[in-house]
Amino acid sequence: ADIQARGDAAVRGYSEKFDKWNPATFRLSQGEIDACFAALTPRQIDDIKFAQEQVRNFALHQKAALRDVEVETMPGVVLGHKNIPIDTVGAYVPGGKYPLVASAHMAIVTAKAAGVRRVIACTPPFQGKPAPAVIVAMALGGADEIYILGGIQAIGAMALGTESMKPVD
Repeated sequence: ADIQARGDAAVRGYSEKFDKWNPATFRLSQGEIDACFAALTPRQIDDIKFAQEQVRNFALHQKAALRDVEVETMPGVVLGHKNIPIDTVGAYVPGGKYPLVASAHMAIVTAKAAGVRRVIACTPPFQGKPAPAVIVAMALGGADEIYILGGIQAIGAMALGTESMKPVD
């Protein structure tokens, strides 16, 4: 309710209270994302790409198994269902004591494979800064917006939207 009423001010207050995190903006710039890439070795980046290729491959097979159905059960009566991806989703990647890189793969890569147009990704700061491997996994997975934002403040901002973040579906 507080996030709904006060938007960014509430999000910032909770971030400061729970994560001791109060940057000028929670959304990472391309330069900040590039710095996370630079913090990893080529092998680490290749490992992330390999894992995501496996996740994406299986997700695409799962998607291919979903079929639209339309059948005329009697003259003039047409029944069916259609599989339509959600337009916008929020992916929360936990990172309290240990950044969970695999959560980025499973949430972001699968959403993109399903055809989701816009994926917002949030993860808390790790030891006072973005966790490079998680950020790289989010970026390579296809996240359209990456925020260093944790806990209820991230979930509330994604669900309800704020002045600086459009809500997800």
